[in-house]
Amino acid sequence: MTEVNGITRIEVGLGARAYEVRIGPGLIPGAGAQIAPLLARPFVAVLADAGAAAHHLAPLCDSLARAGIEAVVLELPPGEATKSWAGLARVVEWLLEARVERRDMVLALGGGVTGDLAGFAAAILRRGVRFVQLPTTLLAQVDSSVGGKTGINTPQGKNLVGAFHQPALVLADTDTLDTLPARELRAGYAEVVKYGALGDAAFFAWLEEAGPRLLAGDAALRARAVARSVEMKAGIVARDETETGERALLNLGHTFGHALEAACGYTGRLLHGEGVALGMGLALDLSARLGLCPPDAPARLRAHLRACGLPATLADLPGDLPPAEDLIALMAQDKKVEGGRLRLVLARDIGAAFVTGDVPPDDLRAVLAEALAAR
Repeated sequence: MTEVNGITRIEVGLGARAYEVRIGPGLIPGAGAQIAPLLARPFVAVLADAGAAAHHLAPLCDSLARAGIEAVVLELPPGEATKSWAGLARVVEWLLEARVERRDMVLALGGGVTGDLAGFAAAILRRGVRFVQLPTTLLAQVDSSVGGKTGINTPQGKNLVGAFHQPALVLADTDTLDTLPARELRAGYAEVVKYGALGDAAFFAWLEEAGPRLLAGDAALRARAVARSVEMKAGIVARDETETGERALLNLGHTFGHALEAACGYTGRLLHGEGVALGMGLALDLSARLGLCPPDAPARLRAHLRACGLPATLADLPGDLPPAEDLIALMAQDKKVEGGRLRLVLARDIGAAFVTGDVPPDDLRAVLAEALAAR
């Protein structure tokens, strides 16, 4: 990790496919000059979340024009429902109609939904077109824009169809965080908490002190949290790109969270980061029940989530939820299932997560049943 003129640069070390994640203010208004050296011809196709476009599309297009780059733009509806077969078909057909060539570049402007969908479309268009991530949400900046996971949701579960397709560059403009609704900012912060909870107890302790001020608008704290999160993810991705081992740790809370998102129909009732927050609490509950982590660890995690305005228990989630057996069935669609066995990320303590396929079904069922009964 290096810093040049106030911009933090972190390399994702994947040999010939290595790329930089650049973190700091003002990156979108200056994006054209940074993207131009990557282009085979002065042309890009921009896929933009409509909400992000309202704030950031004009500065992006201005910067591209100043660099002599022609841009065509398609705005996409916000929300997880856009990551669908229909959404993918629309994007791919538009890219083909725009005559995007194999050596061209697709730009993804928005949050994780836009990045995942644009990246998957780029992966399958002409058997692989390059793309640049321009994440405008905290969640996308610290997690989904880095590492090359792309995909869409299906009725059977989240992100079950996709590809590993690494970006050519990630520009994480921290100024964009000022435009986020408070709820979306908090949801993204859950992914920051995840990094401390899975592998850096000192970072988690720092977040316990700095988190509320970070969410309140402290730009320096935000940049530091984004940089540390990306640094951790970049290291893991470089060691395990396609999730054959260590990278699965990044799914702490996600198997539970994805099941809850599916149960809520991928609607605004539960944002992805909120699902991760609830999932991390359930993962630590299960760890404590199995005697794997200190009994006070779940309470410590939930205290920090509550202090930052995030849901901490299923009682914080409005509306009905299915019974434990139905949630387990949704969890069984998870990509980490191997040989019919569910593999979960559990923890020996905050900052010490591990992956296991040896979870007694009765204990998993009991943890979920108790959480549902407390609603």
